[in-house]
Amino acid sequence: MTKHAQAQDWRDLAAMLTLEGRAFIDGSFCGAAGGVTFPCVNPATDRVIAEVAACGATDVDRAVAAARRAFADGRWRGLPRRTRKRVLLDLSRLMMANRRELALLESLDMGKPARDAHAVDIPFAADCVAWYAETIDKRYDEIAPLDDPVTALIRREPLGVVGAVTPWNFPLLMACWKIAPALAVGNSVVVKPSERASLSVLRFAGLAHEAGLPPGVLNVVPGLGEIAGRALGEHGDVDCLAFTGSTEVGKRFLAYSAASNLKPVWPECGGKSAQLVFADSDLDLAAQGVVDGIFFNQGQVCNAGSRLLVQEEIHEALLSRIVAHAERLQPGDPLDPDTRCGAVVDAAHAAAILRAVDGALAEGADLLAGGVGVRINGAGSFVAPTILDRVTPEMAVWREEIFGPVLAVASFRSEAEALRLANDSPYALAAGLWTQDMARINRLTGALRAGTVWVNSYDRHAMATPFGGFGQSGYGRDRSLHALDKYSGLKTIWTHAA
Repeated sequence: MTKHAQAQDWRDLAAMLTLEGRAFIDGSFCGAAGGVTFPCVNPATDRVIAEVAACGATDVDRAVAAARRAFADGRWRGLPRRTRKRVLLDLSRLMMANRRELALLESLDMGKPARDAHAVDIPFAADCVAWYAETIDKRYDEIAPLDDPVTALIRREPLGVVGAVTPWNFPLLMACWKIAPALAVGNSVVVKPSERASLSVLRFAGLAHEAGLPPGVLNVVPGLGEIAGRALGEHGDVDCLAFTGSTEVGKRFLAYSAASNLKPVWPECGGKSAQLVFADSDLDLAAQGVVDGIFFNQGQVCNAGSRLLVQEEIHEALLSRIVAHAERLQPGDPLDPDTRCGAVVDAAHAAAILRAVDGALAEGADLLAGGVGVRINGAGSFVAPTILDRVTPEMAVWREEIFGPVLAVASFRSEAEALRLANDSPYALAAGLWTQDMARINRLTGALRAGTVWVNSYDRHAMATPFGGFGQSGYGRDRSLHALDKYSGLKTIWTHAA
């Protein structure tokens, strides 16, 4: 199939899709109380493609009540482990069987290239569900080392009703990072997807029902963050809440918990990750890694390598390579298979990105590439990949998360200076290190304050590795066996021989 035919195939599928925007509560789709909706706008075309249920406190109450009933009667947690495992494995297979539809929903909803959603987002989300399915019959309880005749059993039990508030940049993948481990443990879940991208999570709920997940075990309540999100955060019958989004909003959920039932809140928040490139690096490899690390998904990635620290003697050589890569990444139609850079999530976000760039230029940064908004066929919220050089640590663009395709570049002379600049951030989510010096690798991987450090690569992921950070990037971890601990409670059972 030619690339033109592939693009037309995506457009034909889009024309045939029936977009489901209703909430999913207690095993069925339903409108919000009062029938209130909000428009879902395709950021690549500016067209309204669906109306989505604007859930409020009443709808959240219904969803939490359904989840509580499902947990209380054991319709999910009480099933044999092999049955729960089979349901989640069936769900993973259904996701892959509907891969094109799910990928298209993500592209239409938040502007990312359909080819990226098809090749990366949906397979990774399906793999997440399957990976946690396989943990269900492979984890053991513990026995404490006590003297006879006492036995102390330490059991991991599901918490009950888990709330999940998920972002718009990887709508289904980030939701699965929370839903899959919570279900694997045996909880019921209520999800509030971002109002900027709800469609794929709603479709996922329908697929979960088709796979055999009992009614009430998974509920999805789309709506505005300050209404539906707050209602979920403050709900007294939610036993814990997992959140991915900005640091500012993550702090609100901690306040919601304090004002309600003191539920544990697991926030995965912002980042301002640094990439450090030393003079002994493979410059071609480093340039490609830097470009991929900041411009993938239009820079809308929490661990995006948005701060580049370059050793002075290779500054010009590396930047010339990076600029050449960036100039080949011009925005285009997200349904075109040649497009590497799609739209950003909406017009308001595009405007905020460009304001940040203008602010950096006013503070004295040099513009090497991009810095402009782009329209495709007279429409859309596109931002050209942007590179700002001569950025200083005092500039806002160096310190604040922009969440867009903007790379801020500074130089360093020594290893000590590079480490100081990299760690001088309230965030501590990720870092990249480019060098061939093993002694330096050993020193800096320990000294860099970040939840993940990539060496001579960037943005590599696997379900077996935990993801999360320190500082104002939040705490707790998604992915890996460690994520199961967030959705489990420890119970100690003492037995004394009679």
